[in-house]
Amino acid sequence: MRGFFDQLGPERSAAITHVSADQADWIAEVVAERCPHAVQCADAFHIVKWATDALDEVRRQAWNDARRAGQTKGKGYGNRVATGDARRFKYARYALWKNPENLTDRQRDKLAWIAKTDPRLHRAYLLKEGLRYVFAVKGEAGKQALDRWLSWARRCRIQAFVHLAKRITAVRAHIDAALEHDLSNALVESVNTKIRLITRIAFGFRSATALIALVMLSLGGHRPVLPGRIDPRMGQ
Repeated sequence: MRGFFDQLGPERSAAITHVSADQADWIAEVVAERCPHAVQCADAFHIVKWATDALDEVRRQAWNDARRAGQTKGKGYGNRVATGDARRFKYARYALWKNPENLTDRQRDKLAWIAKTDPRLHRAYLLKEGLRYVFAVKGEAGKQALDRWLSWARRCRIQAFVHLAKRITAVRAHIDAALEHDLSNALVESVNTKIRLITRIAFGFRSATALIALVMLSLGGHRPVLPGRIDPRMGQ
């Protein structure tokens, strides 16, 4: 990170006004050191991922509880029910992760089953969606929604989300800045995805220089003049 700022130079570093990043300490500390006047914004994707990870922790607990219930009930009908529940919790991950508007009918059925079978896991799902809503509405409405979400998470009695509420409170200023300035890592992440695609299509590169050259050609807006062609920029 410091190497990046070394190449950027002190003048251009000082011109940076806003920085969007995940909330890793090693990023925040170097940004504060090299461009202390820049507003640090928490990237929405990474913050919502914290909630997704907390939700998955609760799902794994539900899965383990169902497995243990099957082991203690022994053979028979009750064991089959518990084993089936454990399997359904195991394969409910994507239904819980996906945004509601992207769910298939089968995944909606899984969520309805979870709401009836395990209210605690369903409440964790609603907490995840509540945090996603904060970044969807943005601005002052987003800040107010986050206040309500934090109040809910602190008293939800789900340890993973109680811990998440503390974690979010610690970076609240950066989240408020992201809501206010509508800044995120979305563009950078999009470019990274395209770079990974270029690498996959090429089955890898022999050197970083070759990769950088093709990325600049594909994504950097460069239009080199090919041999035997007239440069259109010369007006001929």
